[in-house]
Formats: sequence, structure tokens, C-alpha cells
Amino acid sequence: MRTRRPITVAAASSAALVGAAAVGVRTLIVRQAAIARRRIGKPLGEQALDADRVWRRKKHPGPPLELLLLGDSIAAGLGAGHRRDTLGARLAKGIARAHGRSVRLHTAAVVGSETSALGGQLDGLPDGYRADIAVIVVGGNDVTHRVPAARAAAQLEAVVRTLRGGGVPVVVGTCPDLGTLRAIPQPLRALAARSSRQLAAAQAAAVRRAGGRVVPLARAVGPVFAERPDEMFSVDRFHPSALGYRRTADALLPAVLAALTAESPAAAGRQ
Repeated sequence: MRTRRPITVAAASSAALVGAAAVGVRTLIVRQAAIARRRIGKPLGEQALDADRVWRRKKHPGPPLELLLLGDSIAAGLGAGHRRDTLGARLAKGIARAHGRSVRLHTAAVVGSETSALGGQLDGLPDGYRADIAVIVVGGNDVTHRVPAARAAAQLEAVVRTLRGGGVPVVVGTCPDLGTLRAIPQPLRALAARSSRQLAAAQAAAVRRAGGRVVPLARAVGPVFAERPDEMFSVDRFHPSALGYRRTADALLPAVLAALTAESPAAAGRQ
């Protein structure tokens, strides 16, 4: 018994040190999260500009294509100074240029949404509404609210399956890299970056299983956001600026056009 006591005391001391360190890390992260919230604030409010309309109607008369946007504040376009600069408007104009048809934008995305809100966004669509193409951007709020990646990915997969079951092509922009947000101090920013990557990977696998197309936004636009934050982010240093939305739309558009052409050739054909 005498030989075991020092080992027991040492083990207990090690456990106490590990526990104290864990508490210290959690305390630091909580404090840094509070700092990030104060830095970011809500200078943009919580309501994105209303960009829902038929884009390029005069140039392309005739029945418009139906573009549906689901997701969070990025999908909603918060941070754009004019409705023409929102993600939905830029995608609509890009589709119109490529296919020679006007595009009616319907934005069901809501600022602050987590992936769990996507089902409600679908349920809230007008009776009889059917999109020709659906674009989903979501994930940032799941990371900041520490939603398990597996749970968020499963919720996304269910929504993509519902849309695909109705014959709607789906393009998903996976979770952006929150490590590009300089308003978040270290080491919280590094943890956010890792969580973003984990969620994006889980999202990509889930979307492909459900039959959707994936655009990895962290890889597609993350580097330019990291290199040129003053240009890419809006005044809150969290949401994209007009230029940031342009870059994001440019990254998504090839997959959107490919989905329209491959999966809805009749809808995408010229009038």
C-alpha cells in the first residue's frame, strides 16, 4: 500500500492540473467570445436588403427562371450596400447573362439562421412554389453556437434530399472559414477555423449523399478574404462587402449553371 500511495497522489495531482487547465481554457474562450461580440456588434442590423424581384426582365422578356436562396445572413445578403450587390442578386444576374432569361429571386434565407432553420425556411415557401435551382449557404452560426458538425450536416442532408426529391437542383456553399475573421482574437480564431473546416467537410459529404452539388467556400474564397479583409468584409468585419459578395457569387455560379444545364435543361434553355 505504501508503494501505491505516491502514484495515487501523483495521478490525482495530474488530474487536478489538467482540470484546472481545461477550466482556464474555457474561461479564456468565453472572454474572447465576448470580446469578438463587442468588436463585431450589429452595425448592419439584423435585416438584409430586400432583393427579391425579377432580374433582367426588360432585357429578357418571357417566363423567368426561379432562383431560391436558403440559409443564413450570407445567403440573405447582409452587408451589401445595395440590393444589386447581394448574393442572390449577383447569382440571378449571372444566370440571366449565361442563359438569356430573366430570373426571379426568392430569398427564404434569414439572418442568424443555423442549419436547423432550413426546414422551416422550406415550409414557409408560398403554396405551389417550385424553384428551378436552389442555393444554400449555411454553417457559420452553427460554428459560433457550437452545434455538433454531425448534427448540422444531417439537418442539411435532409433539406437537400427534400429538394432533390422534388426535382430541384441544389448547390450548397459549405461553411466559410471563420479563421479569416480578424475581429476574433486568438486562440479562439484558430478553434473557429478548425471547427469551420470540420463542418464544411461534413456538409460536403452529406450534400453529395443527397444528390446536391458542393462549392467549398473556404477554399474558393477564403484566401482572398484573408489577404484583403478591408475590401472583402463590410463595416462589421464579419459579413461580406459588395466585393465580397461578388467573389462569393463568382465562386458559386459555375456550379449553379452546371446544375441548371445538366438537371433542368428545359428550364435553362433560351426563350
